Amino acid sequence: MGFRTAEHGSFKRLQSRHRIGTRKAFYLEGLVLKRSMDISLAALLLIAALPVLGIAAIVIKVDSEGPVFFRQARMGQRFRRFKLLKLRTMRIYGDGPAYTLGEDARITRAGRWLRWPKLDELPQLWNVLRGEMSLVGPRPVIPELTMEFKQAYEQLLKVRPGLTDPATLKYCREDEFLALVSDPLQYFKTVLTPDKLRISQAYLECATAWSDVGVMMGTALALFPSRWRPRFRQARLSVPGEAPTLLFSESVHSSEAQPGH
Repeated sequence: MGFRTAEHGSFKRLQSRHRIGTRKAFYLEGLVLKRSMDISLAALLLIAALPVLGIAAIVIKVDSEGPVFFRQARMGQRFRRFKLLKLRTMRIYGDGPAYTLGEDARITRAGRWLRWPKLDELPQLWNVLRGEMSLVGPRPVIPELTMEFKQAYEQLLKVRPGLTDPATLKYCREDEFLALVSDPLQYFKTVLTPDKLRISQAYLECATAWSDVGVMMGTALALFPSRWRPRFRQARLSVPGEAPTLLFSESVHSSEAQPGH
């Protein structure tokens, strides 16, 4: 009897190890698949975007003094800093916060044109190829903001930050409605950022390769003018101390309605 009990316990341990090994294998396979998708799609998109980047570079140089590209320190996976690459959309001379909140006098005429369809974000495909970012993942933010919300980012930065995710989709036109609130910085810190972190975390908990494809397709649709893309339900902004009267188009459901910028 004792022999069978010991044998049974050994069998259970083997089963447990097998399940753990299987989960690890699936996890590693998922990482390999995701990275393969990142490299292949980012390379194709970057090649396709070269003519647009060339035209944008000329417009930027003609419009204002300064370099074509803008580099800024962002926090990456496991809190490793990297230089995020963007097309420059702001004047190089001018004081202000490290991030834009609504209307900003530093934005150039060419910058407004580039920001609307998010063309200034195209150089980040190079960050994806370098392994600093992924196509889909929580948006990388400046180190100061990461430290301010460190507890949340300790979870989010277990993965590579990305070009887009459901939080990015929900707040695709963030600058527009930040310009409408009385205190953009307070709203950004107390409402937008916590909501983005919550949505990004919920998505990471159930993300798959297919859901990533869906997010990328949703991002592509969100870049078209509203009259050319499918209508999404309207979400109401809640401004602390003010009546929730501002509306914006939401391209994904909130994390309460659907698990998982």
